[in-house]
Amino acid sequence: MKVRRLLLIGIATAATPVLSLIAAAPLLDRTAGEKQIAAVPVNADLVSRGEYLAKIGDCAACHTLAGQPPFSGGLRMKLPIGAIYTPNITPDRYQGIGTFSMADFDRALRFGVSRGHSLYPAMPFPSYASTRAEDVEALYAYFMHGVEPAAVPNREAAIVFPLSMRWPLTYWRLAFAPEPKPIAAVPSGDPLIATGAYLVEGLGHCGECHTPRNYAFKVRAQTSSEGPLFLSGARVESWFAPSLRSGGPGSLARWSEDEIATFLSTGSNHSGIAFGSMGDVISNSTQHLVRSDALAVATYLKTLTDDGGGSRVYDKATDQALRRGDASAPGALGYLDNCAACHRPDGRGYAGVFPALAGNPAVETTDPLSLISIVLSGSTTTRTSATPAQFHMPSFAWRLSDSEVADILSFARTSWGNKASVVAESEVRQQRLELARPESTSNN
Repeated sequence: MKVRRLLLIGIATAATPVLSLIAAAPLLDRTAGEKQIAAVPVNADLVSRGEYLAKIGDCAACHTLAGQPPFSGGLRMKLPIGAIYTPNITPDRYQGIGTFSMADFDRALRFGVSRGHSLYPAMPFPSYASTRAEDVEALYAYFMHGVEPAAVPNREAAIVFPLSMRWPLTYWRLAFAPEPKPIAAVPSGDPLIATGAYLVEGLGHCGECHTPRNYAFKVRAQTSSEGPLFLSGARVESWFAPSLRSGGPGSLARWSEDEIATFLSTGSNHSGIAFGSMGDVISNSTQHLVRSDALAVATYLKTLTDDGGGSRVYDKATDQALRRGDASAPGALGYLDNCAACHRPDGRGYAGVFPALAGNPAVETTDPLSLISIVLSGSTTTRTSATPAQFHMPSFAWRLSDSEVADILSFARTSWGNKASVVAESEVRQQRLELARPESTSNN
């Protein structure tokens, strides 16, 4: 999922005593001993490799706005203390990074330090910290020689003084960001798993959205070696980024490696369709994975197992009841009136067009936030080179009350063998109010 959706840090640092500035200066020198990556001759293959890696890193999602030159920045990112705007990272010498040396580029990418000031971790440098030297070189070559310069001015952060001071970010970086170094070898030694781990934990930065965060907005597990919270699912604004682990309902337990790889490449498979910001991730990033890399990601994800996998038994009682006109169950009539035409009475939908609700991890997940947002806001399938046609689910916010939405979603989460919790009317009401906020729908 994309990093622009993260709630960013900044609350706790504002309370740090100003006197601590005295101690801040030596702490800024953490990267003084870093290995400088030597510049290498630029060639077409290196630039092409860098372009591929930039797509894996989903750089366009945060640094490209519709109607603006690629990578010219300007995306509004909400913080607890205001908002920041993503910078211009084209090779323009005045507004972009055209004067960056390889070392400057490396420090920003892996260390979170740009020309002397710490970056907000909206830039996922904690994940990028494991990027290999040769891949940093390729990315640098691409952004310097494969991207057109664009003289689009950078926008100032919308944060009031003194909260706008960046020096507290140094303490966050020192306390929470990992030391940049190549990713550790996978214990099994399987090269396919190793490639998947490198892509997922590093440039793919999947954990930035799919891993829960602590009080300081640091992900609770940066890699799989840090425990089962890694990729266990997390709230990201109006969505719940589901678990990418395999451990029962609401996870990838019932998806094979091939099904995961297909989802990454097309945005859909037999039982799921991408929604929310994951659609942008697939459109900008994962659809470009070569098949071997998509399978490597899938193979690695299937190694993240938890207790409770088990097999699922489809329960046809709901389908039979609906087909004979029995809509006595709470939410059943609402489902028939609003959902069954596309998702079918048997809950199996139409593959690649309207997703199945029976056995769908997004339906069975512990947190129903995404389901509520989809019903209230609507959703459109992702357009990729393999799936150029798009299908749209309209918003039902005008048509359904909070209690009706809660009943229909509860029905879907407990039918056809699904065993998720019911949805409370208060959850729908709260999300309806949240979606009505102007900042929920605007990046200006």
